[in-house]
Amino acid sequence: MEARRKNDFSQGSIARNILSLAVPLTVAQLTVVLYNVVDRAFIGHIAGVGRDAFTGIGLVMPVTYIINAFANLCGTGGAPLCSIARGRGDDRRAARVMGVSFTFLLLLGAALTVFFYLFHEPILYLVGGSPETVYHAKSYLLIYLAGTIPVMISLGMNPFINSQGFGRIGMMTTLLGAVVNLILDPVFIFALNMGVRGAALATVIAQTCSAAWVLVFLTGKRALLRLDRESLGLDGPILRRVCGLGLTGFTFSVTNSLVQALGNAQLQTYGALAGGSAQGDLYVAAMTAITSVREIVFQPIHGLTQGAQPVMGYNYGAGRYSRVRESIRFVTAACLTYNVAVWLLLLAFPQVFILLFNDDPGLLEVGVTTMRIYYAAYAAMSFQTIGQNTFVALGRAKSAVFFSLLRKVILVTPLILLLPRMGLGAYGVFAAEPISDVIGGLACFTTMMCTVWREMKQPDRLT
Repeated sequence: MEARRKNDFSQGSIARNILSLAVPLTVAQLTVVLYNVVDRAFIGHIAGVGRDAFTGIGLVMPVTYIINAFANLCGTGGAPLCSIARGRGDDRRAARVMGVSFTFLLLLGAALTVFFYLFHEPILYLVGGSPETVYHAKSYLLIYLAGTIPVMISLGMNPFINSQGFGRIGMMTTLLGAVVNLILDPVFIFALNMGVRGAALATVIAQTCSAAWVLVFLTGKRALLRLDRESLGLDGPILRRVCGLGLTGFTFSVTNSLVQALGNAQLQTYGALAGGSAQGDLYVAAMTAITSVREIVFQPIHGLTQGAQPVMGYNYGAGRYSRVRESIRFVTAACLTYNVAVWLLLLAFPQVFILLFNDDPGLLEVGVTTMRIYYAAYAAMSFQTIGQNTFVALGRAKSAVFFSLLRKVILVTPLILLLPRMGLGAYGVFAAEPISDVIGGLACFTTMMCTVWREMKQPDRLT
């Protein structure tokens, strides 16, 4: 009972409730991203083949986004439903949602492993690979796929720990994997001379440790909602709700994968027209560096919004609408403040970020120019994040999915195809991002304010 009172988000300071979850989440997610980035940095500095190996990792990224997408389908779909059920006092349904999500996650993980093992080579060429870069990409991917299910358990089930209010335990999930990976990376890559294979093996071992941590906690006595035999299995109505709400996180990752793949292919095509396949590889390497930087700078915002979701969902379920409004105000102020600061930093010092991955003069020259184009309107991305997070937290699946599709599919995809043809060449691929940041972000935030915000002005429901 003490744990339940402690994790009652209808009481106490909204900012404190959100930060109690967001700070551990941010630390954990930043650590994960940092060890992924360090992974790429180690690979980019392998003597003699660093740039090609780094570009090969860029080809693997669309595949990892797809795997993350299916993990998000279960995690970001099920965890908010758990929070809403807990707010209504229905712990039995909350546990069932978690069990159904876990069962579905295991089935998806097995299917994805088989699919990518069968079709990995044509996929790597389709997303902009050349013979030189596909060689390194295959070396990494074939080992990475062995850890697909552990990766999905770690990513997809950790939100259920956070939704119960155990932010520090959720943080330890990712810190454990990060520490293991950071220790093993230099050993496998350099000491044992395994190159990109060593990086992949270190990642698989690290994610397996994280998955074990998640399962031990969720089946143990400290968890408010436990994974047990009664909660496992599939349930049609629950699964439809989970998938409906999880489509937001799923769509975000899938569209990231598709945009990354399409962008790489366009960069290879227009780069080759400008200076042969080597020039195409150079542009793909620049995009890999830029998106790696974006993973780093986006994580504090992702951690904040993920930390806010259980608080918003719980209060919505409990009928405390004034606290939902207060949560939206807090998240909006924090997101805007942080993103404006990051935006100015990226535009002022792009070369510092490019040098993290490789010191090739050609990559540095192209990377500085393309980074300034890509991040030209990054601050406007705040509005997309705030609006979409609010829709997810309150179970508004259709709105959340629509605005995810609007930005990446309806806006970015056509722009990636059209702008290079309008005389911009490969630089047109990078220019698609700031245009979508402005249009997509403002559309999402305005809609949220005109719908959810107005609805939350109703009086609190007394219980």
